[in-house]
Amino acid sequence: MKLESFWQASAPKFTGAASEPLPTRADVVVIGGGFTGISAALSLAKTGVDVVVLERGEVMSQASGRNGGHCNTGVAQNFAALAGSRGIEEASRFYRAYDDAVSYVSQLIDEEQIACDFRLCGKLKLASKPGHFAGLREAWELMRRSVDPDIQLLSKDEVRNEIGSDDFHGGLLQLRGGQMHMGKFGIGLAEAAARSGAKIYPGHSVTGMTRLHGHRYRITTSRGEITAEKVLMATGCSNEGPFPWFQRRIVPVGSFIVATEPLPHSLLEELLPYDRTYVTSLNIGNYFRTTADRRLIFGGRARFAISNPTSDSRSGEVLRASMAKLFPALADAPIEYCWGGMVDMTADRLPRAGEQDGVFYALGYSGHGTQMSVWMGRVMADVIAEKQPDNPWQREAWPALPGYFGKPWFLPVAGLYYKAMDRFS
Repeated sequence: MKLESFWQASAPKFTGAASEPLPTRADVVVIGGGFTGISAALSLAKTGVDVVVLERGEVMSQASGRNGGHCNTGVAQNFAALAGSRGIEEASRFYRAYDDAVSYVSQLIDEEQIACDFRLCGKLKLASKPGHFAGLREAWELMRRSVDPDIQLLSKDEVRNEIGSDDFHGGLLQLRGGQMHMGKFGIGLAEAAARSGAKIYPGHSVTGMTRLHGHRYRITTSRGEITAEKVLMATGCSNEGPFPWFQRRIVPVGSFIVATEPLPHSLLEELLPYDRTYVTSLNIGNYFRTTADRRLIFGGRARFAISNPTSDSRSGEVLRASMAKLFPALADAPIEYCWGGMVDMTADRLPRAGEQDGVFYALGYSGHGTQMSVWMGRVMADVIAEKQPDNPWQREAWPALPGYFGKPWFLPVAGLYYKAMDRFS
């Protein structure tokens, strides 16, 4: 079992890195070479803006290349619960933003001719317990009336026709759900940005930032200094670098994934005849999908822990057991890849985007970031260019988490809490 991301291991190498030394200035400096940062750089470069991307490691080496491979509509929370807390108008606006984001990803793939196995296959949320079906029904009724007339509520028998398992008690089918090869998409996006004129610098850690005036900053990196007229923070949940204000508001939570070796076509047809993306309704649940070369990608928050080789390996064994319980036919299926990725969680599990101390930012996608991060890169490019787009994640205040200073000491406690919720739900 290889402890590396399948997406990264099977993606092409990035060839568009800037060959010249770091310039002394730029119109815009983007910090972070993942989906948000590269998407923003692409949009800015296409309009003639002089944009530089600073990435501590390799392009797409963190969350953007270490996720479960889903590209779905829908917010992280139950829609009915979100409408109850935020109001139906705002909840609907958030939902539509995710739908727009999926459309934008599809548009970019077509425009830039990115070969990444993208397809709209539908997302099926599965009721793991009989009581969870009532929550799915409530969400379905509300979503059908307000934001998604095509959404479908499936009975237990109908779900059994969708998935070769007896573990579920119904489901909610969103037809706009999709998937793609994240590594191929990310590298293709970065190559497109470089072709358009963005200067991308891997291996450039930001070690200091000094505000000069307004939006203007002097940025110190491990390989030189650059003055930026404007800065976009697109670092996800990274605790590296001099960004304490953001690090007190983003909690890094590990999500872990395994990928099988290629499986017989007949077996996958039997288990997943409609070949969608799938997610279970438990707080500590699972998500899964197939790949173009017939692997099963199976993930979840197997353990409330930070991703590292030891944690990834332990989580891989938990996931292997969960996969075998759900699909007994896969009990002996060889696991070829196992990896972990860090999810940038906010307190309310909703993204945040705006401006703080003259620095623009888009962060906190809370495990639903593939499509939203790409779309928000474009949105923030428009914000920076003063085109005044609709930014659904701009809110008045973003308070720090009490007692939190960047080290998530409370993750084991949170894990016990969610396990208890799952047990008694």
